[in-house]
Parts: sequence; C-alpha cells; structure tokens
Amino acid sequence: MDGIYLKFYLQENLRHEGRLVHEWLVELARELQLPGCSVFRSIGGYGHHHQVHRQAFVELQGTLPVEVVFALEESDAGRLLARVAAEGLALFYVRMPASFGFTTG
Repeated sequence: MDGIYLKFYLQENLRHEGRLVHEWLVELARELQLPGCSVFRSIGGYGHHHQVHRQAFVELQGTLPVEVVFALEESDAGRLLARVAAEGLALFYVRMPASFGFTTG
C-alpha cells in the first residue's frame, strides 16, 4: 500500500491542555481511529534553537527529543494534521511518501 510516513518531533516534557503532547497525539490517533503509532524517546539531539540535549546521569528528565511516528493513508495524514493545527499546536513534522504493508509467511 502506498501512503505517508508522518513523524512529529517534540520535547518529551511539552504539554497541551495539561497532558504530555506525545500522549495527547496517541489518544488523538485512537480517537481518529488511525491504524497505530509509535513513540520513541531519543538519547540526544538538538532542534531549531540549537540547544543540545543528551541523555546523561545528571540531566534533568523531560528535555530529550521524542518522535511520534505514523504510517498512514494520505487522507488519514491530512485529518491528523488538520486536528493538530485546529488545536493551535505548532509541532515540527516530517511527511514522506511511503510504501507499507505486511509480510506474508
């Protein structure tokens, strides 16, 4: 199947309406009945402010990058992005064409 690989990058402690944004995105995906998503916590990185964040023993929890990823049909990607925009969130995302499916065994 051809579709969209959609990935959001955000800081793990980012909140929206009192909830962590990565948790809010997972719940939104369920509400929209999207086929699924995954959340990954990074061990380091930097964003548009060029401030480096990395996992270390002394680092305060909550500042590391998080990825929330989806493999979606074009229409589902559009619905998800529209809902995020309607909430007034300015999240950085990457949207790429993708082919996906299941292996047969």
